[in-house]
Amino acid sequence: MLIASLIAKPGALDAALVDSLRNAFGGGTATWLAPDEAAEFPLGVKPGNFDEVRDSIAAQADLNLVPEANRRKKMLLADMDSTMIQQECIDELAEEAGVGAHVKDITARAMNGELDFEGALIERVALLKGLPESVIDKVVAERITLMPGGKSLIDTMHAAGAHASLVSGGFTAFTARVSALLGFDENRANSLLIADGELTGEVGRPILGREAKIEALEQITARLGITEADVIAVGDGANDLGMLNRAGMGVALHAKPSVQAQCDLRVNHGDLTALLFLQGYARSDFA
Repeated sequence: MLIASLIAKPGALDAALVDSLRNAFGGGTATWLAPDEAAEFPLGVKPGNFDEVRDSIAAQADLNLVPEANRRKKMLLADMDSTMIQQECIDELAEEAGVGAHVKDITARAMNGELDFEGALIERVALLKGLPESVIDKVVAERITLMPGGKSLIDTMHAAGAHASLVSGGFTAFTARVSALLGFDENRANSLLIADGELTGEVGRPILGREAKIEALEQITARLGITEADVIAVGDGANDLGMLNRAGMGVALHAKPSVQAQCDLRVNHGDLTALLFLQGYARSDFA
């Protein structure tokens, strides 16, 4: 059995649209997980025109299909930049270094899969050489904002006994703080090397990129005694594709076009609580 999930911005999901799709697909009774925001209905098989219908309503709502079995996951594996927070940390550091526009362009191309992740990271970090270590505190305080819904996502999954891991191609100086703010159980990221109170322009080795995120998925699930099918992963960049395609649920959240094209589950209207709706939690279930 499959579940057809419809998620829109709060107040924007039209009941007529839900009924129209349910009738067109021959689905079962619709259930509203949040009034005018999230609804779902069961299906026997994937409709042959699903992709065309999804594209036709993309401006109104996110339409996804999820298996009914093993729907509520035992682990969250999340990217940080532009996923759990609304910024790319390296872009914000680059603004402080006066090379913001150049670095932002490289970041966008790397996240869209146009550049090698490790090479692009080394190139960008080199441009930060000489920045005072104190700039990290400044960026955290003045430039970094959490993605809406993150705390509800983690608290609700924790209440159901799940584990939450933050795995980023960014930097431990940021993941440690974001992890503590949101309540992640653990975090992994790259290290910005510092000497004499300044950034050296070097990244600690080995660099955590696409393969390291897959390794985190393998290692953490093995340690917890669960399977990859028990995991919901979320990210937005090309370096997230490995873990997104391996996890039981891999969600492309406000992702780059090339990433969305390679992911079955896509969220463009909702915030991080959409990951709870995809697992069948109603808003009244949120912690």
